Amino acid sequence: MIDKRPFESLGGADHGWLKARHHFSFAGYHDPRRMGWGALRVWNDDEIAANAGFPPHPHADMEIVTYVRQGAITHKDSLGNEGRTAAGDVQVMSAGSGIRHAEYNLEDATTTLFQIWIETDRPGGPPAWGARPFPRDERAGRFVTLASGIAGDIDALPIRTAARVLGATLKAGESAEYPLTPERHAYLVASQGSVEVNGVRLDTRDGAAISGETALHVTALADAEVVLVDAA
Repeated sequence: MIDKRPFESLGGADHGWLKARHHFSFAGYHDPRRMGWGALRVWNDDEIAANAGFPPHPHADMEIVTYVRQGAITHKDSLGNEGRTAAGDVQVMSAGSGIRHAEYNLEDATTTLFQIWIETDRPGGPPAWGARPFPRDERAGRFVTLASGIAGDIDALPIRTAARVLGATLKAGESAEYPLTPERHAYLVASQGSVEVNGVRLDTRDGAAISGETALHVTALADAEVVLVDAA
């Protein structure tokens, strides 16, 4: 089953410095049909104006993955971590027993990103943060695991939940496959370009909620970049 979520159908808010679209209910947007997808609770598509951002605020017991699409985001938290994550790269914050952090776009142009929240299955642990580059050319024609809490995914950023966050870049006409267990909850967004997912077309920033499938066959209709979450 693939439930297409066109970008135009997403909830959203325009705060001036922040233009956000929500794949699931979040903040002032509430849709009882879209409260999450398995352990995946939030997928926000954010545009953050230059020299603006989120002031310090708290989180607990959530795995928060930030995938930067354009520009860069600068992170600072109550553990003393500080870092800049640029386009194509990923940062992960395991909120654990509690952490405060700020996220700012200190660039001279708008930053666009996906912020993905996945419910932890190991609550109460010490909070942690990490980031690393994932060059887009290393994802050419295949899915690469960016963040994972599944044993054996040693090259991915660690998260504390039985889930994976993956990315792929595809030239027009190119395909990539990803095996699924039917009871898993997968969610895929076309970050750029257009793709066909098991026969369903997704255009830029469209999402698809997927369950009951044994594999995903993703074909680029135009040069494309996709982000996928495979969650319990």
